[in-house]
Amino acid sequence: MAATTAAVARLLLVLVAAFLGSTPRGADALRSLGVGTAGGEHGDAAVDLDAANFTAFLHAAPESFAVVEFFAHWCPACRNYKPHYEKVAKLFNGPDAAHPGNIVMARVDCASKVNVELCNKFSVDHYPFLVWGPPAKFDSPQWKPKQENSELELIDDGRTAERLLKWINKKMGSSFSLDDKKYENESALPKNASDPEQIVRAIYDAEEATAHAWQIILEHKMVKPETRDSLVRFLQILVSHHPSKRCRRGSADLLINFDDHWHTNLSSSSPESLTLLTSGAGDNICGKGVPRGYWMFCRGSKKETRGFSCGLWVLLHSLTVRIGDGESQSTFTSMCDFIHNFFICEECRNHFYEMCSSVSVPFKSTRDLSLWLWRAHNKVNERLMKEEKDLDTADPSFPKVIWPPKQLCASCYRSSSGTADGTMQVEWDEDEVFHFLVDYYGKKLVSSYKETSVDSHLQVTKQVGSISDDSSASSAATVPIGAALGVAVASCTFGALACFWRTQQKNRKYYHLRSLKKI
Repeated sequence: MAATTAAVARLLLVLVAAFLGSTPRGADALRSLGVGTAGGEHGDAAVDLDAANFTAFLHAAPESFAVVEFFAHWCPACRNYKPHYEKVAKLFNGPDAAHPGNIVMARVDCASKVNVELCNKFSVDHYPFLVWGPPAKFDSPQWKPKQENSELELIDDGRTAERLLKWINKKMGSSFSLDDKKYENESALPKNASDPEQIVRAIYDAEEATAHAWQIILEHKMVKPETRDSLVRFLQILVSHHPSKRCRRGSADLLINFDDHWHTNLSSSSPESLTLLTSGAGDNICGKGVPRGYWMFCRGSKKETRGFSCGLWVLLHSLTVRIGDGESQSTFTSMCDFIHNFFICEECRNHFYEMCSSVSVPFKSTRDLSLWLWRAHNKVNERLMKEEKDLDTADPSFPKVIWPPKQLCASCYRSSSGTADGTMQVEWDEDEVFHFLVDYYGKKLVSSYKETSVDSHLQVTKQVGSISDDSSASSAATVPIGAALGVAVASCTFGALACFWRTQQKNRKYYHLRSLKKI
């Protein structure tokens, strides 16, 4: 009889799994069945679960993490807390989520008799009671808040929306904000990209451009014996000078394992050349969830405008203001080589190569390189202004302009006048321009970037069997001695490696033409 019952139970689980596999997943799955609204109020972002659907829902959830609030509907504190929980849930759940696919947020009413056993399983001893972890790990026979070697964790400081999101950011090494909006919504877009306050969003586009460029390199199998060295040199620059800590660490990880994936005599057509693409070992150069699939500062009013090219310019400008004087020539050569070998737009690539080849004197300072890239960017803008006017392909909300405009840097202009062909002739104060570039792409770019240190991203997890980006909460996680030793060794190795590369770069005096002729 017991065997028959077990067989029936297994059959039911198979049928449930098959059903969920053919229906919407995550929060949408439950709502498609008529459930999944917290507190019975339609339109809530948090998903209302009970003992009957709890396990099946979380097993089917595609998100990387889940937060489950155990509450009681009669509890005044729970009623007061609900708006705070909803505020965070709206960032991750629902059709208007700013960051879908990262976290699913759910609720369980422990005052309901059907949920008593479920709440006891999670040792709920107060309300509200918040638990964090991978969705599949909530299928636990019994869990206690201080249980060792568990991937579930009690959120001990989430009493307000701000504190809950701060806890999540610390845990994930992320920089989510309660003000984040879904950027597919045109009404939420910043309309004036010349607003100096908007540049703080551009660091996320620098991450997006880095990850997008890496995807292109992998998908088009662009790492070849004749291009691998130029990629290594560019990755070295990213390790030392990328404005994003996530991207610096990801670039270092790639460099450490580079020869394992692309040895010097590897043919682009060999099966081994597909290692990173097929295994996913090279994904997440800038951390989990990047590329995000949308642009913030660099989003155009049309799908085909701005985006990747804008993000790449932001990245290059940010690199040129971060390097040391002794690195200016080697950085210039590496940037030129990278664009020539890996930027897939042929016409753009050739134009950039021509500008690189026209330089006859090696760069000796950060100022020289920053101003050269600024002039090159304006030359590109002038050419595109004419082409877009003739072809009527300009973005009406973000037309090409001579940059920076006066509203961004009035002191950069000594004088300006219009010309017969509709362009503007400007006499620049290049000292002021350089100061502007350093401030705009240096301090302002990272001024609102919330991220924990590189070391906090190093956490060994059983789930993936490798270093992850999830930082540990300071008071709740217990790290095994071996994992702690691994973190220390990895941190020291990363620091020493970055220092060594930077020293090498400072000692090199590349003459770019000699290098470019070898491409």
